[in-house]
Amino acid sequence: MRQVIVAGNWKMNASKETVNTLIMGILSGMADVDSNVIVCAPSPYMSQVEALITHSQLHLGAQDLNVNASGAFTGEVSADMIKDFGAQYVIVGHSERRSLYGETDEIVASKVQVALDNGLTPLFCIGETLEQREAGSMEAVVSRQIQAVIDRVGIGAFKNIIIAYEPVWAIGTGVTASPQQAQDAHAFIRSMLTQNDASVAQTTPILYGGSMNPGNAAELIGCEDIDGGLIGGASLKAEDFLQICKAG
Repeated sequence: MRQVIVAGNWKMNASKETVNTLIMGILSGMADVDSNVIVCAPSPYMSQVEALITHSQLHLGAQDLNVNASGAFTGEVSADMIKDFGAQYVIVGHSERRSLYGETDEIVASKVQVALDNGLTPLFCIGETLEQREAGSMEAVVSRQIQAVIDRVGIGAFKNIIIAYEPVWAIGTGVTASPQQAQDAHAFIRSMLTQNDASVAQTTPILYGGSMNPGNAAELIGCEDIDGGLIGGASLKAEDFLQICKAG
């Protein structure tokens, strides 16, 4: 049985004051949460979050990493830096990184490898745009994205990877894939993993990452192949985020 995982992606939203309020609000309701809960904070606030969640159920994650260990890469964050704050997770290949910063499948795969090599669990994001879905290309796009990682690290590495399926057309738009659309996509992803290794496929968590909110979380997470959520906007409100965490 796969544990439900709920990861909050704060994106570029934070201040010292809001981080303190948000984390304290989440912690106040964690007694009733059985899910594995991760908060992915902007790098300037990771130290603050680390201090606030010490000895709690919450886990810390980063939003991206550079493939290089150190050096002249102004503005970038390495795996060692992420680990220095006690973080165990890192988002890799988010659709915004792919679309706004030109990250290719190969770049994403290399970041997955670097995360794994450094003992971090990648939250490996995949998904199609509206144009690709309307063209009937969802399966082809998702297959290509997953295959790039399999080619790089091997199917066995997925024992230490969390997949996040995020239909790009449903991120931050308020539009959500129907539970059936989401389940169909997740089932396809699991079937692709099964073709490579059935046992790995059954244990790999696949999260849904498209406008999950308190109103739809229980129905989505209740689907057979949906193991939780990668939460954007709703992760910035403690009450909403806790409701999603409790949906699992």
